[in-house]
Amino acid sequence: MKSRTTREHVAVEQTWNLDDLFSTQEAWDAELQEIIDHLPMLTAFKGTLHSGAENLLACLEARDELVVRAQLVATYARLRTSEDGTNPQNQAISARVGDAISALNAALSFISSEILDLPDGTIETYLQEEPGLETYRKSLHELLETKPYRLSADTESALAALGEVFSAPYTIYNRGKLSDMTFAAVRDSQGAEHPVSFALFETDYEMSSDTALRRAAYESFSQTLANYQNSFAAVYASEVKRQTVMSRLRGYESVTQMLLQPQQVTLDMYHNILDIIGTQLAPHMRRFAKLKAKELGLEKLQFCDLKAPLDPEFSPPVTIEEAGKLIKSALQVMGPEYVQIMETALDNRWIDYVDNVGKSTGAFCSTPYGNHSYILITWSGNMRSAFTLAHELGHAGHGILCGQNQAYINFRPTMYFIEAPSTLNELLLAQHIMEQSDDPRLKRWVIIQLLNTYYHNFVTHMLEAQLQRKVYEAAQVDVPITAKKMSEWKGEVLANFWGDAVELDAASSLTWMRQPHYYMGLYPYTYAAGLTASTAVAAKIREEGQPAVDRWLEVLKAGGTKRPLELMKMAGIDMSDPQPIRDAVAYVGSLITQLEELFAAQEQ
Repeated sequence: MKSRTTREHVAVEQTWNLDDLFSTQEAWDAELQEIIDHLPMLTAFKGTLHSGAENLLACLEARDELVVRAQLVATYARLRTSEDGTNPQNQAISARVGDAISALNAALSFISSEILDLPDGTIETYLQEEPGLETYRKSLHELLETKPYRLSADTESALAALGEVFSAPYTIYNRGKLSDMTFAAVRDSQGAEHPVSFALFETDYEMSSDTALRRAAYESFSQTLANYQNSFAAVYASEVKRQTVMSRLRGYESVTQMLLQPQQVTLDMYHNILDIIGTQLAPHMRRFAKLKAKELGLEKLQFCDLKAPLDPEFSPPVTIEEAGKLIKSALQVMGPEYVQIMETALDNRWIDYVDNVGKSTGAFCSTPYGNHSYILITWSGNMRSAFTLAHELGHAGHGILCGQNQAYINFRPTMYFIEAPSTLNELLLAQHIMEQSDDPRLKRWVIIQLLNTYYHNFVTHMLEAQLQRKVYEAAQVDVPITAKKMSEWKGEVLANFWGDAVELDAASSLTWMRQPHYYMGLYPYTYAAGLTASTAVAAKIREEGQPAVDRWLEVLKAGGTKRPLELMKMAGIDMSDPQPIRDAVAYVGSLITQLEELFAAQEQ
């Protein structure tokens, strides 16, 4: 029987070491206070940025130095809350740092406002006069592009000061999800009782080969979601209303236009991902669903069966140590510099594996500038966990290489690119396992693992994105966002995609409650965009070998010095063309065809 424990009782060696950020709470307190005390030194630049290039450079460098320190303080608070959101001290430091960051942003908002108030051509003159500003060229040009949408300096300062209030919907969503929700225990096919939580359902029971346990856990999980649906819808409606009001205040044509601008992505690129994958992948995934129903001996595949293992007897347990060795071996193709980052992450407690009450669900990697990466997952002892670990290590490798090669201002690429390095690691892991044997059953098993990756990015997140599109279209014409509407829209999205291949119950329409991505702007569709790019890069690595690897490493090191289309073109991929999307969908179709053939051969 599985059990959940509190944070203080978990195995320390399977947790991340946040002492690498701050050795004590007192050290964190002192740094937070120093940041606050340092603010007047920066605000002394207020009203002076017109005085010359040298002064602007001094201001920007001082700003970045303070922001980097603040980022480390904020990361510590976020990671503490992620490891246990029920801990009152973690809740308190999260609130404190939220207030401090809002005050910092408000105090520094004059910088952007004064730069935008400079006469046309001034920034170009400054760039010619002061070589030190070259590092800031791209960010300054991108700031100038926002000029039509900027409000007055006083308004921008006031909005920045409300940052903690504006982030409240996301905070409330996570607090309710991780601290307040409780789920009824369930029994498996043998009668053993199992506790249910968000993390246990999503990392274990949803993928259980025990149909009785899987379906009972789904029922328990869904019942609790239903109890909270109106509250969660109200919270999300507040987030959408905030975005809608801001887009109108700033003069954008829509929320979508506002959210895509920092991603440096066109509307066509956004819609291409949703429309091409949504229509062309659906027939393939319906074949996959019907294959799964047949092989599992189910008259009809229910929504809660979608992640059931196709070949559970060939899915041995995987330990953390085994997964680490396998991933390092698979990534040897990336070269010693990259592999060293993987080894350091695995050997030096960069990763939090344990499950405990109050821990954040899902998985993420946080890489604050000036420090190393921190990875959160919930280890479930199967190969899906190994692929998730490889994914998050991809984020870590990317973040570390960016940090080592770029200044803070050019550290991060836009959100549109961010999921390409992570998903490439998953594809390289699958390719490596496939190369180890000619055993048809092993090949079949690896294809299943690969399809899990494509399901996560091309189905789960893509359907999230399609729901998002419906929400923003409705908000644009002031349709109220309610639990009933959210479930109706989610049901439509699921039905359009799965057709008659999957039996959709009422609870399936509540899956809009499960993901935090809706509070992160237009994030969900970028998973599909990233996997589209990484599918093409993986193919180039197979075909070209080292030259393709070398290009990719240069892309990773480039950080945010280039726009996402330029980064992908460095790797040989043109994402302004729909063809890479079609190719990726066709590749998924070929995997399903291979799987059908392998199962058919077994039956002969």
